[in-house]
Amino acid sequence: MVFRLGELFCGPGGIAWGATHADIANPDFRIVHQWANDYDASTCDTYRRNICPDAPETVYHEDIRKFDMSKLAPIDALAFGFPCNDYSVVGEQKGMEGVYGPLYSYGVKALKLFKPQWFLAENVGGLRNANEGKAFTKILTELRDAGYTITPHLYKFEEYGIPQARHRIIIVGIKNDIPVTFKVPSTEPYQGIDNSCRTAIEVPPIPEDAANNERTKQSAVVVRRLQHILPGQNAFTADLPDDLKLNIKGAKISQIYKRLDPEKPSYTVTGSGGGGTHIYHWLEPRALTNRERARLQTFPDTYEFQGSKESVRKQIGMAVPCRGAKIIFEAILKCFAGIDYPSIDANINE
Repeated sequence: MVFRLGELFCGPGGIAWGATHADIANPDFRIVHQWANDYDASTCDTYRRNICPDAPETVYHEDIRKFDMSKLAPIDALAFGFPCNDYSVVGEQKGMEGVYGPLYSYGVKALKLFKPQWFLAENVGGLRNANEGKAFTKILTELRDAGYTITPHLYKFEEYGIPQARHRIIIVGIKNDIPVTFKVPSTEPYQGIDNSCRTAIEVPPIPEDAANNERTKQSAVVVRRLQHILPGQNAFTADLPDDLKLNIKGAKISQIYKRLDPEKPSYTVTGSGGGGTHIYHWLEPRALTNRERARLQTFPDTYEFQGSKESVRKQIGMAVPCRGAKIIFEAILKCFAGIDYPSIDANINE
């Protein structure tokens, strides 16, 4: 069974890479790209180059709020990582009242229009608490009312061998009239994996000619500040001289000038970059390159991001880790193929 995948809010293709590389050793069960949509031009260029270079016209650069979905080709599966700006724990948490809050509804609209056999929806862990939990409840209700049995789960990707502490709610839905039950894949098979950020970035070494690997020119004061910050510390936990301390009142975000601990997975890769929010190398006094950040997101070195350096940083930060997505898509394929696999109970009650 070949599932044609449509994708809204597709980003640079982390979900798509995981889907199209999902392999359960049965070529009859696989996922192929059908179409994708995103509002950012460079992001669409990245997706076209890496996911569907032979069919660039199937990636639609349009604002979902003005997008005519009725012109799209039929699909068997839908993925949508709806924008999380208003649900993230960083920021004002406007939830349903924010500009991006209601965008999940276009995923619901696509489900009703195309009636795919299954879907995968992704968002940040903070979604559960937005609007005192009302936003999450409303989203789950609408997905269920669209005709799907849903399994929401907070995936901690570092527990699946990904070299990054990244926690995301992923909702898998299967059409009510299909006698298939999705089970959350177990973390047990991944427990022995070395998912330290040092191994992810250094093994194997990044090729000299790798794309997106240009270094940031750090100012002298940032270099001096980083030289006083030990691996795992940030600007507020390090013993800094007075002239290097940050004069910040109120909340002190722990990722400010935080250096990686090389023996642990990275902290969460984000799209931000100003004010000390780049991810910082554990040994060298510098921010990571975009290619190093892409490795923490498990993109292959051959994955070439398009756009400015800042755009690429945002694309990488907003993506779903490729290998994490692959694990979930393989579980979906196994469910449809009738192949049993180690599973765990979903950790979010509907």
